[in-house]
Amino acid sequence: MENTTDLGRRRFLSIAALTVAAAEFGGLNLLKAQTSINRKNSRPDTASFDNIKQIQAGVLDVGYAEAGPANGEPVILLHGWPYDIHSYAEVSTLLAAQGYRVIVPHLRGHGTTKFLSAQTVRNGQQAAIATDIIALMDALKIEKAIIGGFDWGARTANIIAALWPERCKALVSVSGYLIGSQQANKAPLPPKAELSWWYQFYFATERGRMGYEANRRDFAKLIWETASPQWHFDDATFQRSAVSLDNPDHVAIVIHNYRWRLGLADGEAKYDDLEKTLATGPAITVPTVTLEGDANGAPHPDPVNYAAKFKGKYAHHTIKGGIGHNLPQEAPKAFADAIIEAISFAK
Repeated sequence: MENTTDLGRRRFLSIAALTVAAAEFGGLNLLKAQTSINRKNSRPDTASFDNIKQIQAGVLDVGYAEAGPANGEPVILLHGWPYDIHSYAEVSTLLAAQGYRVIVPHLRGHGTTKFLSAQTVRNGQQAAIATDIIALMDALKIEKAIIGGFDWGARTANIIAALWPERCKALVSVSGYLIGSQQANKAPLPPKAELSWWYQFYFATERGRMGYEANRRDFAKLIWETASPQWHFDDATFQRSAVSLDNPDHVAIVIHNYRWRLGLADGEAKYDDLEKTLATGPAITVPTVTLEGDANGAPHPDPVNYAAKFKGKYAHHTIKGGIGHNLPQEAPKAFADAIIEAISFAK
């Protein structure tokens, strides 16, 4: 057995050497850099995410993670594509520690969320996904919640805030205002912008559907890498989320989502009135914080172009430090702080 006195002496010398090195290289800056490295490669406590709950809501049996006290103020966090609930593992821990009840559902076609009937249309249009979350709130008996999201989740949160403001106490939206319409999507974009949407056009083809079905994990990793070029996620982090893409309805939902946007697939008639309203670009009146990463490699609007859409108390923050598209997972404290800021706006 190693001599404990010698071991303690060597540990002391190692700590002393690190302290000297920190001083020589700027002390706090070195420690801050190390904190940043640890954040990007950290694996937070995911106990609540390993114990997924299920509840029937609308046309779905929804799988969701829950953290924090049952009587806490509810916060609903919505993930994007091709991501899953683990984008919010650390955010949930931070908010739960502040006493909030955090609900993070798998969107339709992801994780353990399943359709109740084989006959239900595998519809990925924006109004359908937003309606799912209202149904989930009803099933959980949550009258009003703070809602946050990125990517598909941000669009869904936008829609809830616009169409059902009485259900949304405050909003946090990465990349701001993302409500769209088939009519708006008919307008061509500049070539560079069109290039960034390459996968949307790929999915418009049968070859694209088959390719995504056969290679969904490789496809997702490519999107992660291009959308967050400075996020050094490890394979364990990716694989933990990639499991959610194995959902049997995943490909059908994703393909329909992108084809519907281009007007290449029909939606369901029951959502027509909602889509007509959304096509007008309705303003959002609830208190809102929008966020953007300074290294977002995915298509996203300029904050200047959407600020006027938010008519209530409003703030925007660009999060620096090489933060990409999956902002909640890459900068969890910044996202959690934005939720708390939005709540303060609502008081």
